[in-house]
Amino acid sequence: MFRRRHRLAHDLEYAAVFRAKLRKSRGPLVVFARPTEGSEHRLGLSVGRRAGPAHRRVRIKRLIREAFRLERASLPHPDLGSFDLIVNARAHDIAPLSAYRRWLTEAVTAIAREQSKRDTKRAPDA
Repeated sequence: MFRRRHRLAHDLEYAAVFRAKLRKSRGPLVVFARPTEGSEHRLGLSVGRRAGPAHRRVRIKRLIREAFRLERASLPHPDLGSFDLIVNARAHDIAPLSAYRRWLTEAVTAIAREQSKRDTKRAPDA
């Protein structure tokens, strides 16, 4: 189930994720992320009119939410918590659920690697 605690709901939360400047693209999906101290990943969606008419955008959103729900437990975590994610879908033909799951997983894995590199650079030498 996609519960309230798994969603980004406010403009300030979206703005914070965009400010973090962690971004990876896979297929038609662009995933923005921000590491947080929370215990669970949270998802926000951004599917613009360029993705197609309303019925197509709604279908894309449903597929992305379902992919997130199914993959949430297996998505990588940063060192101290989880990620707030925003998934932006570019214009594309609707793909099967398995493709959205793969794209989301690959993007978040790449983001986790990037965050790990950033954390290593920031860590003081002991």
